[in-house]
Amino acid sequence: MIADVLLVSHFLIAGFVVLGLILVWAGAIAGWSWIRNPWFRYLHLAAIMLVAAEALLGYACPLTVWEDLLRGGVRPESFVGRWVYRLLYYNAPEWVFTALYCAWATASLLTLKTVPPKTR
Repeated sequence: MIADVLLVSHFLIAGFVVLGLILVWAGAIAGWSWIRNPWFRYLHLAAIMLVAAEALLGYACPLTVWEDLLRGGVRPESFVGRWVYRLLYYNAPEWVFTALYCAWATASLLTLKTVPPKTR
């Protein structure tokens, strides 16, 4: 149960990283003012920079490590756990994920410059 909660939280953070940037792009085109909120933008940038730094340094995500510890190293067996696990984890070489994380971090940083948050 706790491992499933951790897995869903991990999924939501990943969704924030991915959808956050897409929503900023869409919002820039559509003129949505909320996408220029500095809290949202800097929190989003910090999240993807942390993920990219972990990948570049070869560190495993603490959320993944904690979930594995809670599960005793076995895959999720609950309904929620199985589906979220399938959406979150892919079987590919580490360099693929590192490249994707770094590309997403670079895109987020460039977007911060091209679609800057509003300052007071």
